[in-house]
Amino acid sequence: MKKYEGSMNFSSVLTEKVLSYSPLYGGSIGKSFRVETEKSDYFIKYYSKVGLSSKEANGLNEIAKTDSIKVPNVINYNDNFLVLEFIHSKSALPDFQKILGRQLACMHKISKADAFGFFEDNYIGLSPQKNSFKDNWSDFFIQNRLGYQIEISKDRELSLLWKSLKIVIPEIIKEAEEPPSLIHGDLWGGNVMKDSEGAPVIVDPAAYYGHREMELGMTVLFGGFTSDFYNAYDSVYPLKVGWKKRLDLYTLYHVLNHFNMFGGSYKTQALSLMRACLKIV
Repeated sequence: MKKYEGSMNFSSVLTEKVLSYSPLYGGSIGKSFRVETEKSDYFIKYYSKVGLSSKEANGLNEIAKTDSIKVPNVINYNDNFLVLEFIHSKSALPDFQKILGRQLACMHKISKADAFGFFEDNYIGLSPQKNSFKDNWSDFFIQNRLGYQIEISKDRELSLLWKSLKIVIPEIIKEAEEPPSLIHGDLWGGNVMKDSEGAPVIVDPAAYYGHREMELGMTVLFGGFTSDFYNAYDSVYPLKVGWKKRLDLYTLYHVLNHFNMFGGSYKTQALSLMRACLKIV
């Protein structure tokens, strides 16, 4: 394993002697390393922002409780470090997308809650994600998701269009009412891995109990999920009539978040999605 040329001290989260460590690339909000000790290999993430590590650990542990889809085991964490099982990866199984769809549907189907939210606020990327409990999905989505993103954007055009959109959201989603399900919360292709058997592993959650259609909205934003995935999902936990027409609404949350983090053309995309949603009713 190639030695990292920088300096990183893992002693606060590892009691084992470190033999070597090397950087891993791909993340945008922290530094990641493969660390080899006398006993095992670990995946360690370092966040300069305090609190991200514990929120991610709690999300992974909540998903693991469902025993439905694989996530890396949480080994340890503190204010800045998160130590995970290192996932040794191989090529995807031929029916990888079907397995992923079935397992995600199982997670959504068995993980019910009495209200929408989570026991703590967490993060979606670097953006705070508000998870105060609400009795219905419409209130939660308007106040804790889209409304909060519009508020922190401080953008006049988005705010003006939001005044019209928030009025019609209850009408758009009324056909899809159902109990809260635990969702990964940030399920794009980059957060899906393969384990040593080529089976699915999901990572980097922004977990909470929400509407499962919200999960599918993120899957369509950047691609990477095939028709096999959606058909397999539907075979285990059939989706409500009209789910596809509501995906723009749920994609909007992630586009607004990307605008707040990165700016650029995401504003144009957000405005387009908002106008499309207004045409649904």
